[in-house]
Amino acid sequence: MRKFELYEKEIIESIKKNNIFTGNMIFTFYSGISRAQYFELKLNESDYIKNALDDNKNRTKHSMLSRWYKSENATLQMGLMKLISTDEELKKLSMQTIESKNDNINNNIELTPERAKEVKKIFDADY
Repeated sequence: MRKFELYEKEIIESIKKNNIFTGNMIFTFYSGISRAQYFELKLNESDYIKNALDDNKNRTKHSMLSRWYKSENATLQMGLMKLISTDEELKKLSMQTIESKNDNINNNIELTPERAKEVKKIFDADY
């Protein structure tokens, strides 16, 4: 078995055994390879390692979301609702709604040389 395949197999076993979620966490639980070797061998590009990490994340997310759903804790239920809501539902759940509309805008302002001088004086006075 080549070095790459051996390390890949051992890392995947460690990912599954220790419920590892990120590439950086691998080095906390698996000491069989240095970071430098890991990147030299391009193990960070291994689809099998990426899939093992994603599987752990997804299983954990599903477990947490299931517990939040079954919980009677309103905060957890709101968290779940925010995660699964559509954009429209999320706006309705939001504690703060800000709508900005200004109908009093006059876009037909003519800037004369005299008015430009007046505006410049105002800005110069402030700075």
